[in-house]
Amino acid sequence: MSTIQGSDVRKVVVACDAGMGSSVLLTSQLQRTLSSYGVSVEHSPVDRVPSDADVVLCHAGLVDRARTRVPDTVVIGFQMFLGDPVFAQLEKAIKDGGSLGD
Repeated sequence: MSTIQGSDVRKVVVACDAGMGSSVLLTSQLQRTLSSYGVSVEHSPVDRVPSDADVVLCHAGLVDRARTRVPDTVVIGFQMFLGDPVFAQLEKAIKDGGSLGD
């Protein structure tokens, strides 16, 4: 299990399977939310997640593939592209310095 302190997060990657649609909207929303904390947010296909990602967000069905690609990185799965509680938890950990783990 990988963990990271929210205060150490500098790069979040939203990983998806197809590369268009909901995950791109999520990336844009998180860019606006997390930029004030000095965190960059990028979009990537799940099979090409960059190795310098601090946290990877992906739909729950893609978590295993993402962990295979970046085994030492925190990978957090979500159920809903908009409004999933995971996104608020991520922001809170970054803001308050809490721990994130998969």
